[in-house]
Amino acid sequence: MQNTVHFILQGKGGIGKTLVSTILAQWLAAKDETPLRCYDTDQENPTFSRYKAMNVKHVPVMTEARTIDPKRFDALMIDILEEDGNCVIDNGANTFSPLMGYLIENDAFALLQESARKVYIHTIVGGGDTLHDTATGFVATAKSTTVPLVLWENEHFGLLQSASGKLFSQSQTFTDNAARVTGRVTLSQRNPDTFGADVKKMNTTRLTLAEVMQNEKFNIMEKQRIKVVYRDLFEQLDQVQW
Repeated sequence: MQNTVHFILQGKGGIGKTLVSTILAQWLAAKDETPLRCYDTDQENPTFSRYKAMNVKHVPVMTEARTIDPKRFDALMIDILEEDGNCVIDNGANTFSPLMGYLIENDAFALLQESARKVYIHTIVGGGDTLHDTATGFVATAKSTTVPLVLWENEHFGLLQSASGKLFSQSQTFTDNAARVTGRVTLSQRNPDTFGADVKKMNTTRLTLAEVMQNEKFNIMEKQRIKVVYRDLFEQLDQVQW
């Protein structure tokens, strides 16, 4: 994995964009000796930038008028292009529409690709009550770009299925856009009292897997369950057609 650029884009808030960013960043860090560069463009809740071990750069790209600040965005693009290596860009729900519009208007994805970068958009579809809104976001992203998509299916809010029981992966919505999807990763629904509580504890303290393994505030079974979750996710990422 070299010279890849990963945008985490989904218009719905609280769906797990930062979680996806942190998982992806930790997986990428082990794939290439070149330093990984991480960016957080979330204007109001820059959670990704609070993971100190990842050295995330906070880049607020919007003005007070809720438009993209061209100079800030240009600086981000230049930063990405100036050095080789992999990049992860986490984006907040509040900046999704203006940022996507700006990326398309400026043909930024093509510029990155012409500069020998492999570009991916990571989009999240959630289960339960979040399914409709996030599926709509998935379709909008698929139709507005030609960039390969990595679909993250987040079961934290429930299984990804309609009221009639049809799975999202069997829906017309997914089938119509399946050719755009280069890989799928499932954030599996696990026991909330054990696995769920352990991952929440890890995320609340803004620690990486490596830090948790060295942290005395996590007991041996908490570490084991977190390791199981990350091993599963990393194995799924290994199967994506990068």
